Amino acid sequence: MPLYKDINGDSGVQAYDIGEGAITVHFEKGGSYLYTNASTGADHVAEMQRLAQLGDGLNAYINKYVRKNYALKLT
Repeated sequence: MPLYKDINGDSGVQAYDIGEGAITVHFEKGGSYLYTNASTGADHVAEMQRLAQLGDGLNAYINKYVRKNYALKLT
């Protein structure tokens, strides 16, 4: 599981896992959430995967576009 770079040092995202048509986002506080193409939409998942690998903007994107559209809360 790659750690999130958090280039600006202002994110609550700690780490992420990218899968086929899915991303699991691990937050420092508040648990882990699985977002899938089915729950969130393929375009959103692709953008979240891109931002995760970039290490910037993922938390803001989630809050703005997909906040509660996760498939599963893991913890």
